[in-house]
Amino acid sequence: MSGPATPDGQGRLLGIARRPASGAPVETTERAAITLSRGVAGDCKGATRAGKPSKRQVTLLDAAGWQAALAEIGADIDWHHRRANLYVGDIRLPRTPGTRIAVGAEVVLEVTAECNPCFKMEALRPGLEAALTPDWRGGVCTKVLIEGEISVGDTIRIEA
Repeated sequence: MSGPATPDGQGRLLGIARRPASGAPVETTERAAITLSRGVAGDCKGATRAGKPSKRQVTLLDAAGWQAALAEIGADIDWHHRRANLYVGDIRLPRTPGTRIAVGAEVVLEVTAECNPCFKMEALRPGLEAALTPDWRGGVCTKVLIEGEISVGDTIRIEA
């Protein structure tokens, strides 16, 4: 769960997930490498294509937005079903492309776009796609600027 934002403006990494192949089930893990060429190591979506990083190398979902969407439809669904890579708490994710997010001691990500919910959310629970649409509740897409290792419990900081 998530609480209010910490006084120092830092949040926490609550979960890490990846899908090894398109259509494969989501796997959760306690640690992961974040790379310039692959995003979350072992995830099928973050690979660099034609020498350019994907605009959705790593996706982040904030606990407050996820919980608000679930409350709206009266559901209780584990966060990893959203299919985002990182689940964060105690901080509001930025809604401005170009903003940098630091994760742990090394990793820096740059917001590229809103992570729009798709029909798969509607298939998961009727009304979920619409509930995730306002105020970027579906999360943010990022590209990797600085790679490194991350672990559940690491701090999340908005850099600018």
